[in-house]
Amino acid sequence: MAKKKELTVDERIKKEVRRLKRIYKNIDKENKAIIEGLVQRAAYMRITLEDWELDILENGITEMFTQSEKTDPYERERPVARLYNTMNKNYQSIIKQLGDLIPKPDSKKEDDGFDEFLKMK
Repeated sequence: MAKKKELTVDERIKKEVRRLKRIYKNIDKENKAIIEGLVQRAAYMRITLEDWELDILENGITEMFTQSEKTDPYERERPVARLYNTMNKNYQSIIKQLGDLIPKPDSKKEDDGFDEFLKMK
């Protein structure tokens, strides 16, 4: 069985940009400019978050840390865990903004004739 080629970070970001652009291909022209920047940021953030998530799964959220050899080490949150949480919050915000720009389907109800029936009585 052929082994799947590992993509570089840039290739993964470009792939994510293409995926997001396909979702928003039918957006009106006014929102296209807004979406372009959000898509670029969202793609970068998603790939970065995936990489940080792997690091956190491998190395954990906390680490033993000491300021010098003279002090006892103590457990602290790893910097990547803090960065992950901050970026994830920002990523969710961008995805929400993108979701809000998706055109909503026309919500007109299909007439089932019930209202007309009531009027006849």
